[in-house]
Amino acid sequence: MSEISESEIPFPHRVGNLYKTQHLVYWEEEGNDIAQKHINWIRKLYSFVAPYVSKNPEAAYINYWDLDIGTNNNKGSYTSFKQASIWGVKYFKNNFNRFVHVKTKVDPANFFRNEQSIPPLSSWWNKRDIEGRFQELEVDLAKAMQMEVE
Repeated sequence: MSEISESEIPFPHRVGNLYKTQHLVYWEEEGNDIAQKHINWIRKLYSFVAPYVSKNPEAAYINYWDLDIGTNNNKGSYTSFKQASIWGVKYFKNNFNRFVHVKTKVDPANFFRNEQSIPPLSSWWNKRDIEGRFQELEVDLAKAMQMEVE
């Protein structure tokens, strides 16, 4: 794993990692109080193992989402680079900055997003650019759908 630099590929968790762990809790009972009880339990477990996990930064694996480390703002609201860095650096380490720049160029309107997706830098685009890109996307999508029918 350590033969390839963490900056050469998107997956940075290479040097010095012995294990990856995932903490889960499931329950069948219904109700907010029950849910909060189980969520509190997993958070206590997370705190208990915290001294034994990677530091500087504390790492996280993107396929094991941890919404407790932060999420994007609601749809339509801008999530800042600083805010997204909270989880982005844990998932992508030093690659996060590069990914933000790629996201800004490829998806400036943040069309492809989820709770912890990489946000674009807002200062790189304006409303006119976004509307033009959406129109281009609609045309390309229509062409692709027409090709499937033929």
